[in-house]
Amino acid sequence: MKYRKILAMTLSCVMAFSLAACGSQDSGAGTDQKDDAPAQDGGDENVSNEGEKDEADADADKDQSSDGASTSITLWTYPIGSWGDSATVDGLIKNFNDAHPEIQVTVEYLDYTNGDDQINTAIEGGKAPDLVMEGPERLVANWGAKGLMVDLSDLWTDEAKEAIYDSVESACQNNEGVFYEYPLCMTAHTMAINRDVFEEADALQYLDEEKGTWTTENFQKAVQAVVDSGKAQAGAVFCGGQGGDQGTRALINNLYGGTFTNPEHTEYTANSDENIKALELLKGMEGLNFDASIQGGDEVNLFSNGTLAMAFCWNVSQEKNNAETIAFDVLPMAFPTESGDPKLCGGIWGFGIFDNGDAAKIDAAKTFIDFMANDETQVVESVKASSYWPVKDLGNIYEGDELMTEYAKFIPFMGDYYQVVSGWAEARTAWWNMLQQIGTGTDVKTAADEFVDTANAAAAGN
Repeated sequence: MKYRKILAMTLSCVMAFSLAACGSQDSGAGTDQKDDAPAQDGGDENVSNEGEKDEADADADKDQSSDGASTSITLWTYPIGSWGDSATVDGLIKNFNDAHPEIQVTVEYLDYTNGDDQINTAIEGGKAPDLVMEGPERLVANWGAKGLMVDLSDLWTDEAKEAIYDSVESACQNNEGVFYEYPLCMTAHTMAINRDVFEEADALQYLDEEKGTWTTENFQKAVQAVVDSGKAQAGAVFCGGQGGDQGTRALINNLYGGTFTNPEHTEYTANSDENIKALELLKGMEGLNFDASIQGGDEVNLFSNGTLAMAFCWNVSQEKNNAETIAFDVLPMAFPTESGDPKLCGGIWGFGIFDNGDAAKIDAAKTFIDFMANDETQVVESVKASSYWPVKDLGNIYEGDELMTEYAKFIPFMGDYYQVVSGWAEARTAWWNMLQQIGTGTDVKTAADEFVDTANAAAAGN
């Protein structure tokens, strides 16, 4: 039976904490975490009738009206919890069609290894999906910044702004206040340890199990204890690609209180003295290695099968998705800090609409978003399908769920959602390139300075 700390607080109490600028592949990531989901090829939307249509029929098919005319839209979704599971999504869409039979929704399922390429290819071919479910780093900082997305400001009513957490609201718009995302759910990304291994190594003494926190000094002691107990590889600074990179960013930023960008999200600051010190520490630690052969999803697999004693790419969804593989007790942890005040990378997921020039499809897509995220009956089911938490106070939707209660304690640790800075896509590539360079012997400061130069050049060019 799994060891679990049951929190006294309920989720509704947790969500009442003020959230400081919370915020992705990288499943996430998200986000940015789910790099191991099977890739699916993008496809054309289904057409409900057969045969050739003349222009009048095509125009009629686009219209959404009370006389029964239908509109077909496409939803492409990254694997955000069970939003990557067709059976679950079919049930959500059935709910939608019970309320809106005039709108047909065709779904494509993406992963975080090939999903971006599939969407970019669709964009280049003039066949972008109508709806995408993902986070601000893609919807706002990437496709929105390129002028490809629909302004969703009309969905952001005064009521919505009142209900949705301020930090989430700020992440869903660009610097000019244009909204390219309407959010549904959120989480705080954590790391995790194999509690069984740590217990056998007498390393649990170096962490606070109840709070899920530890200091940088005790992190070093714990890793050394694990190595001394016979675990040659305690963990990996994975850098085979961008997948799961929120984990390596959070690890490095937290160790000595460094930052990834400035507070205004206008430039990258990852070569700060604090981050140089953190990278030097990791480079020299026995039991940790810079591994260019794996990304975040690979690290999750290696942790889940017991090969690694810790994972830096983790959140509650990872534990649920790998429950059948894991044969040990998982203990989720905040990243170690010198100050004792961790700042976790967060994930925000919701919907964006590609501007494909069809007003009827845009209206239908907005109807879909409004139903999934705002309908009083549906929104709880929509959020639960994500395995994350709502972006507004819906009460304790996970009452009685031990696992979700355990992970809820990390929500107040969420830090700045900096993933909306310009040049984000280029910066993510430059980040894992930097880690690879350090792992192969490049001077840490030289590599970090090169990363910042590359990332800021991309930011200035966008």
